[in-house]
Amino acid sequence: MLFLPCQAHANEPEQKFNGFNLQGYDSDGQKAWNVNGDTADIVGSEIKLSNVDANTFGDQKMNVTAKTGVVDQVSGKMHLQDDVVITSEDGKTLTTDSLYWNRNEDLVSTDDDVTITDERMMATGKGMKARPGLKTTEIKEDVTVMIETEPEKKDASSTVTITSDGPMIIDQMKSVATFEDNVVAVQTDRTLKADRIEIYFDQEMKGVTRMVCSGNVQIEQGENKSFAEKAVYNAGDKKLTLSGRPKLILLTEGESLFATSGN
Repeated sequence: MLFLPCQAHANEPEQKFNGFNLQGYDSDGQKAWNVNGDTADIVGSEIKLSNVDANTFGDQKMNVTAKTGVVDQVSGKMHLQDDVVITSEDGKTLTTDSLYWNRNEDLVSTDDDVTITDERMMATGKGMKARPGLKTTEIKEDVTVMIETEPEKKDASSTVTITSDGPMIIDQMKSVATFEDNVVAVQTDRTLKADRIEIYFDQEMKGVTRMVCSGNVQIEQGENKSFAEKAVYNAGDKKLTLSGRPKLILLTEGESLFATSGN
């Protein structure tokens, strides 16, 4: 615990340190987090740091770096600014301009643009909140995600680009990514549109196993179009099943062929 003098003016540092370290422990006495900085200016309950390097420990580990940061010793909250980078233990990274970190609630958030990358996916958007280790992440709006569905192919046909108005939620515990509102998925010459798309992954989040599209589903490939209320794609047998009054429109030799079916 730091004991701070009271005589300094509100905006003047009461103590200044070179090489600063602050640590926290859980109820079992195990180290839960630490925060390091090249320099620290202490004003009241706030610690203003430069070149921040912070870590969380336990079941979900992450590292956070930034050029500057402010730690509130009373609330346990931290605000990081400029070149903020989060790296999770599984290699996922998140970059943004600013970040709020509430250690007590194990929550990080920002209203700025964010980019999340790993070996199979890159996601961008505006506004984010996530749990340490990025096990659960929500991008609030203007979402764009590129997913490598079959990286062994190493060509454009294995990449799916998905955009949505947002939000988009990645839940690694359930191995699913959910896209909401005006969702568009594009792969080579095929475009799929829906109100909501859920993409399910294997347990390692390295391969797509299933995709469920619901609400005003529309599939376009060239001049051909399909419509339905729901579409389910299974990667195992590469089968797409439409339900909810599906309708197929095929363009053949200058005229349209309409084929419809019920549920």
